[in-house]
Amino acid sequence: MSMLELSHLKKYFATQKAVDDISFTVEKGTIFGLLGPNGAGKTTLIRMITGIFYPDEGNILLNGKNFNADDDSARIGYMPEERGLYKKMKIGEQALYFARLKGLTASEANKQVKDWFVRFEMQSWWNKKIEDLSKGMAQKLQFVITVLHRPELIILDEPFSGLDPVNANLIKDEIFRLAANGSSIIFSTHRMEQVEEICNHIILINKGKKILDGTVVNVKQDFKENLFRISASPLPAVFPEELFEVLSGKEEGLTIRIKNGHKPNEVLKYFIDQQSNVLSFTELLPSLNEIFIKLVEGTSLSRQFQPIQS
Repeated sequence: MSMLELSHLKKYFATQKAVDDISFTVEKGTIFGLLGPNGAGKTTLIRMITGIFYPDEGNILLNGKNFNADDDSARIGYMPEERGLYKKMKIGEQALYFARLKGLTASEANKQVKDWFVRFEMQSWWNKKIEDLSKGMAQKLQFVITVLHRPELIILDEPFSGLDPVNANLIKDEIFRLAANGSSIIFSTHRMEQVEEICNHIILINKGKKILDGTVVNVKQDFKENLFRISASPLPAVFPEELFEVLSGKEEGLTIRIKNGHKPNEVLKYFIDQQSNVLSFTELLPSLNEIFIKLVEGTSLSRQFQPIQS
């Protein structure tokens, strides 16, 4: 069942089409990647989902019902890239304040804040002020404030900014746990390796339009180039040009491109027929970063390979 459904959303500022007829669905329990270059329309899209902006055209459904910013804001947790913490306010008081704003009673807010502070080892921070925190510590607090009211839809914009590897893993594990417990998560970042590791589904927008929509697995399959790495010993004396092209040779094996109309099993059969012992045979799928650049810049997947040394 879908948690969020956007249908033909449009938002214009003067003559600029910030969001131009975008539709997509976020399923319950999904970690959904919202990707795009700077100025693509991601922030405008998020602001419409959270009720900060109203769309000029189109419709937003939350849990199958028309989205109402006044009634539904407590069901959403939004962690913006630009932090919204009060620098002079004590950390514990601030967390309680935001929890109450999201509709929790005083006792519920107190319990949730204390539980999260224990989980993130933040108990000793209670009476500190935001201005006394490092960027990474403030990032952890911002995440806690975003999720402590148990939102059904969580929007995270660059949530790992400023975090060391240990705390980045802590946040990542919590993202997985929240999704496993039924929350839908929209994850926006420029770090494609994080998207590959975390997201189930992605969309890519550019110049206000959606240009890619699919699961991470299917997107990588759609852009594959018949590239494989094969490690074998001894190597055949000759390579059949009609079957595959050798792009590079390294200690870990040959990088080859199988010609159209041929299958990987044919390559394996050729090596075996040539009395080669095949140690490994792996398909080389493009990274999301390579796909992102190709679609945004309109270029080819220009992967570089080390030529075979004669």
